[in-house]
Amino acid sequence: MATIDTLGGGNIEPRGLEDEMRSAYLDYAMSVIVGRALPDVRDGLKPVHRRVLHVMNEMNLRPDRKHVKCAQIVGEVMGKYHPHGDSAIYDTLVRLAQNFSMRYTLVDGHGNFGNVDGWPAAAMRYTEARLDHLATEMLRDIDQDTVDFVPTYDGGTREPLVLPARFPNLLVNGSSGIAVGMATNIPPHNLREVVAATIAYIDDPEIDIEGLMKHIHGPDFPTAGTILGRDGIRDAYATGRGRVRMQGKAHIEPIGQGKEAIIVTELPYQVRKGGDGGLIEKIASLVDDKKITEITDVRDESDRRGMRIVIELKREAIPKVVLNKLYKHTPLQATFGVNMVALVDNVPKTLSLREVLGHYVDHQREVVVRRTKYELRRAEERAHILEGLLIAQDNLDEVIALIRGSRDPEQARIGLVERFALTVVQAEAILQLTLRRLTALEADKIRAEHADLVERIAELRAILGDEARVYALIKEELEEIASRYGDERRTEITYAEGEIDIEDLIADQQMVISITHSGYIKSLPLSTYRQQRRGGVGITGMDTKDDDWIEHLFVTSTHDFLLFFTNRGKVYRLKVYDLPEQSRTARGRALVNLLPLREGEKVQSVLNTRDFSEGRYLVFATRNGMIKKTEFMAYNTPIKADGIIAINIRDDDELIAVRKTSGEDDIIMVSRSGQAARFSEDKVRAMGRDTSGVRGMNVSQPGNAVLAMDVARDDQELLVVTENGYGKRTAISEYPAKNRDTMGVKTIQLTENKGALAGALVVREHQELVFISQGGMVQRTSVRGISRYGRASQGVKVMNIRDDDQVSAVALVVESESGDEAAAVEPAEQG
Repeated sequence: MATIDTLGGGNIEPRGLEDEMRSAYLDYAMSVIVGRALPDVRDGLKPVHRRVLHVMNEMNLRPDRKHVKCAQIVGEVMGKYHPHGDSAIYDTLVRLAQNFSMRYTLVDGHGNFGNVDGWPAAAMRYTEARLDHLATEMLRDIDQDTVDFVPTYDGGTREPLVLPARFPNLLVNGSSGIAVGMATNIPPHNLREVVAATIAYIDDPEIDIEGLMKHIHGPDFPTAGTILGRDGIRDAYATGRGRVRMQGKAHIEPIGQGKEAIIVTELPYQVRKGGDGGLIEKIASLVDDKKITEITDVRDESDRRGMRIVIELKREAIPKVVLNKLYKHTPLQATFGVNMVALVDNVPKTLSLREVLGHYVDHQREVVVRRTKYELRRAEERAHILEGLLIAQDNLDEVIALIRGSRDPEQARIGLVERFALTVVQAEAILQLTLRRLTALEADKIRAEHADLVERIAELRAILGDEARVYALIKEELEEIASRYGDERRTEITYAEGEIDIEDLIADQQMVISITHSGYIKSLPLSTYRQQRRGGVGITGMDTKDDDWIEHLFVTSTHDFLLFFTNRGKVYRLKVYDLPEQSRTARGRALVNLLPLREGEKVQSVLNTRDFSEGRYLVFATRNGMIKKTEFMAYNTPIKADGIIAINIRDDDELIAVRKTSGEDDIIMVSRSGQAARFSEDKVRAMGRDTSGVRGMNVSQPGNAVLAMDVARDDQELLVVTENGYGKRTAISEYPAKNRDTMGVKTIQLTENKGALAGALVVREHQELVFISQGGMVQRTSVRGISRYGRASQGVKVMNIRDDDQVSAVALVVESESGDEAAAVEPAEQG
């Protein structure tokens, strides 16, 4: 295409309108993508964020200095580095200071910087700011040639292309932005978790997503809340794209007059509490539109102690159902669409978690290598000067004479170079020496400084010559940052169990659960017991056969779980509302009709829980003396219909007991040979679910076995009974705590006449017992009726049995004929 000359000396090149628009639009698009909207994968910052932090560092607005007006900072940024509007710069500065926007703030703001209600910050002339402590780690070593600097837009000064970023800020604080034809939305994460994952990547660059997710469990939002399910997190980390479902935290509180209220204490990330379009306004709109009719009032009681939104309900409302309506129709449940797009060498890319960490580690390697080279260069330059000064010290008289005899400094410099074979730099340093530096003490200081420098130079060269030492240095500095600035995770991650289901329509009410010795279970509303006034004759809770009795009784909620642990080491889980609710006198339903128990498999322990937080650990004991401790939360996992493994059990062994513990309890185990071993649970390290445990008690003698295990508390007693019906109770305090894997101490004096030990229980005086014989004989008695004796005594007759019969077990009886008794049962003590 021809070019046309113009009178002004320029050229006009004819171009098609379509081509010109395409070219101009692409130029504009790339300018927005690279220069404004997308963060750099290395420091996680967009240019405006980077310029704000760089300017504040240049202004020396460090955490130990006073705040300055934000208008001054904005003016400095706009005048030297960022040729755009002041509002964009100030909005950036404000966001960096908002603790509800940033997981870890980089700017320490003073004044009104907005709030979670959506109210904007005050004008920049009123607010003040300085760098926050963590921001200093973003800028650390920037003056040591760690990153490249380029001319600013007007060539007046230079600015960094990227910050050293001594921690993975892209993941820690996340980023969001809309470019032309693409967008990024990266959630914030916990600093400790991100550092741990970065170190894991350095140790194993081939680590997969599952390995990284052992360290980074998921996003950690500044406003806390809950994440529902892990599938969206896994998709985001594996592909760079995923949907994370967030939910605010709420609980139910009684407010008097038979009414209850939903109390919201945490919101999903980026959800506003008040203001136009906020959560409170949305709830009010739903009430006005009659979409939610159970709410009578909504008010904001938040203060500086924390968030508190009170949603009052009508007397007949079911709080859980209303709460699920709020989750469904309001931003109390929201979705964070993860789109991990960042600039890699100025090219936008969608990155997996592993790729983000890989680019960051490469950046840190370059930072450490450049910093080390810079320090080495400076050290070598200084050592070179010191070597010249040492030569001057060794020839001090001659040097002084040469300088005094010289016509001018230039002649003296040339004379020093020629006489002592010095460089010009060394000669100049000698000429700059003051008289006080010529003393013997100053000479010693120069020699000491030179020796230290020689040692440091050798160390720096060793670092540059060994890649492993470079990565070790990166890990060490990351760990230091995590320990100094890291905190606990705020956002809880729970397992998603599908969308709103029938549970949401079931009232959350108290139920009395009873399980008999022979395996019959039923539930009954607690109100059934409480309807009878004090002084009544009582009501029958269950019609049991003469040879059966209630072995477990506890009060729990319809929405709680029941965990059934069997002798084969498996655990099954049922919701309380799935249990048969029958009449007061009904026997109940056999457990084998509710659980897929196999032949020879029986339930040994039953625990109830709402959210697996009632105890820190579960402790398991087996007949062959094994003991295992596992975090209770480890069982907060979807359980298959045929159960999951709670403890690995060998074919010749079986589970005998499961107990909740606090982490600071003592355990007592009792063996058939009449021994009892007491030890602190901290002697047993915590293990995973699919493990066998460690030796808790030595029962290796032929015919010996563990009969019982329980939590040992000094205000309780240990009751034991022998095969021939002799028994006693002894204070737990008489059993000394020792190490595990011992035979224990004597708990009863066994003789041939009394037989081996047949059963043992930790009891309290008000409880009742049943003794069971092999011939099917059952005798019921109170604990109070069994005599107290010391550990080594023989005990007395507690059960009369025939000569050809023997005691096979002893069990606690739980009464159910009284509402007061049912209500008094402590769920945590059920085993």
